[in-house]
Amino acid sequence: MVESRPTVRRRRLAAVLVQLREEAGKTPDEAAERIGCHRSKISRIENARLGISLGELRDLLMFYGVEDQKYVETMANLARRGSEPGWTRHLGATLPSYADHIDYEQTADYIRSWQPFLIAGLFQTPDYARALYRANPEMFSKKQVDEFVDTRMQRQEVLERGTPPRIVVIEGEAALRSQVGGPKIMGPQLDQLLELSDRSNVEIQVLPLNAGAHVGMTGAFVVFGFPTPAFSDVVCVEHVTGTLHMETPEETRSYTLAFDSLRSAALSPVDSLDLIQQVRREL
Repeated sequence: MVESRPTVRRRRLAAVLVQLREEAGKTPDEAAERIGCHRSKISRIENARLGISLGELRDLLMFYGVEDQKYVETMANLARRGSEPGWTRHLGATLPSYADHIDYEQTADYIRSWQPFLIAGLFQTPDYARALYRANPEMFSKKQVDEFVDTRMQRQEVLERGTPPRIVVIEGEAALRSQVGGPKIMGPQLDQLLELSDRSNVEIQVLPLNAGAHVGMTGAFVVFGFPTPAFSDVVCVEHVTGTLHMETPEETRSYTLAFDSLRSAALSPVDSLDLIQQVRREL
């Protein structure tokens, strides 16, 4: 196995292997002895720096007391597809970088998003998303647009899971006032923001137009945090042809500081809701 940059699926597999080993009361040394390798290999596997063969995986799962064969096959499939793009690939809707973005979104437990001109993807209504895709000069077919919208709606299922991620979104006032699709579409979209703000895991702030110069003027970005300490934050910056992912501590630290600065400059959550309601009334 060649050591390489962790993929999203490899991260997920590594996190599960750590959990199963700890629940079984086994040490990394015992796991290494079981599959006949050095302890450092177990460390690299559990830090998602090294893949694992199917034979080693099945042996470790047996060692950890996993007897459910359906679960074993699920883990094996995850290992096989460790270097493949995420589930959106099967919809034929996106580039691999966007698929990675969605896999990060599905595995994060803390999402921080700055959106100066658009409603955050996890908060978009189907009609709002459809209007955005139809505005693309590539002139997507109706079938392609439907696939894009279906993908976006599937992304939002993360909001309904048993333990949803904590989500903090800062919207630029311009995003609220832009007439995407006209009042008939923007009205329900703003209503959805108001409804989502009632959730305990969601916080929405608005950066008003009169805020002046600020660090977010360079563009939108999302910071994903993960429940496993070994996995660093990931910053995603979308552009016309894909999504740029950054994981180095220097890069993620800069974006975290930028987000904190934007939160300080934005209206409080209560005042932000007042502004959203005001914009809604003005439609």
